[in-house]
Amino acid sequence: MKAHELRDLTMTELEARLKDEIEALENFRFNKAIAGQIENPAKIKNTKREIARLNTIINEKLGAE
Repeated sequence: MKAHELRDLTMTELEARLKDEIEALENFRFNKAIAGQIENPAKIKNTKREIARLNTIINEKLGAE
């Protein structure tokens, strides 16, 4: 999801998305540790970016209050 699309979401929705992305990253890391490799290693990078994007937008909204 693009940053401008995320800015339209509520705080509750953003926090839920952040939780989901963190869980996905944990699963990717766990599968990599167990299997030694994963199907698409770029998913880890993209998930990290999405987490950073969500954290940035949450902090922007908290600062605006």
